[in-house]
Formats: sequence, structure tokens, C-alpha cells
Amino acid sequence: MSRFLQIAGLVVGLVALILQFAITMPASMAAGRSLLGSIVFYFSFFTILTNIAAVTVHASLLSPAGYAWFPAFAGQRMRAGVAVAITLVFIVYATVLAGLWQPQGLFLLCDIMLHYITPFIFVLWWLIAGADGTTRWRDISWWMIYPLAYLAYALIRAPFAGEVPYPFLDVAKNGAASVAVSALGVTALFIGLSALAVLVDHGIGRLRGKPAARVQSSR
Repeated sequence: MSRFLQIAGLVVGLVALILQFAITMPASMAAGRSLLGSIVFYFSFFTILTNIAAVTVHASLLSPAGYAWFPAFAGQRMRAGVAVAITLVFIVYATVLAGLWQPQGLFLLCDIMLHYITPFIFVLWWLIAGADGTTRWRDISWWMIYPLAYLAYALIRAPFAGEVPYPFLDVAKNGAASVAVSALGVTALFIGLSALAVLVDHGIGRLRGKPAARVQSSR
């Protein structure tokens, strides 16, 4: 089951990312962006970056050489952090962003794959085989680097590009206060999901015969 989910996550993730790139490039260039600008635009979405991370985790663990592909992505800390981030992708999209536009055709297919199917596969795999009871509470501060760095990038890029990847980050339209509240809300959600991930990981570790005391003493 674990290997099946890894293969499914890798295949679905790659297909979704490649297809999204293929349909985004012409649409973006038709909207007036250059080729380089369209590529930057594609890679400016938290959803895309997180799905790339999820695919890389699967690829790392499926490597015939064992941990040969990007070994940093095969570690428990990275696996758990990606599980948190891709859960955030699902929650924010389903509760905030899904109602803001109505994708059609291949855009709708990519939408479903990147925001619903890949998060489900990755989190299910993590619960079944990726979690092992070895996460630490201080890992949360390490995981936080990713969303905070992304937020900084999106806000710094906005005045130069004249656009933001997500409407709730649009300072020019919503005002700094509104964006600050939205950013704090998403950050709080990420921290809450991180805490939940650590608790779940420790619970799974105990079920697999790794009591918290043993896990702590081995660090």
C-alpha cells in the first residue's frame, strides 16, 4: 500500500505539474507576459512549489539506489513538513480560493489534481508509512522557514511584477492591514497544523512500538 501510494503520488503529481505548466505558458503569454515572466509566474504559486516538494519526496524514496535522489527530501523532518504544507494547500484552497474562480477543461483537471488529489495521496501515505514518531517540537521552527520565505517573496515581488499569486496578498487592492491579517491567519493555521503533525507522528510512533520516552531519549 505504501509503495502504491508513493508511485501514485509521483505519477499524479508529475502529470499535474507538467500539464499545468503546458496550459499556463500559452495562457500567461497571451495575457501579456514574456516567456521568462510566464515561467516565473508559474513557479510563484505556493501550490506549485509544494507539489514539487511532494513529488521530490516520493522520487527520493522510490529511487532504486535508496535515498540517492535529493537525500534531504527523504528524511523524516522533510516528509512531515511537506505533509503540513500540502495540507495547508488543500485547506486554504478549499475554504478561501475555490470560490473565487471557475476553471474549465484542463485547468479544472489540474485544479483538482494539485489541490485535492495530491494532498490526499501524500497525507495518506505519510500517515501509513511516512510518520515514525521521530519528529521534534523544534522541527516546527524549521518548517516555518518555507511559508515565511514564500510570503516575503510574494510581497517583495508584487510591486515589481504588478501582480500577486493569491488575491488575499494584494496590498494595493486590499490594504496592508487586510493582508497582514490574512498572512497572520494562514501562519497561525500552518503552526496549528504543524503542532497536530507532531502529535500525530508521536501517536503513530507509540502505536508502532516507539514510546515517546524512547523517541526522546534517542535524539
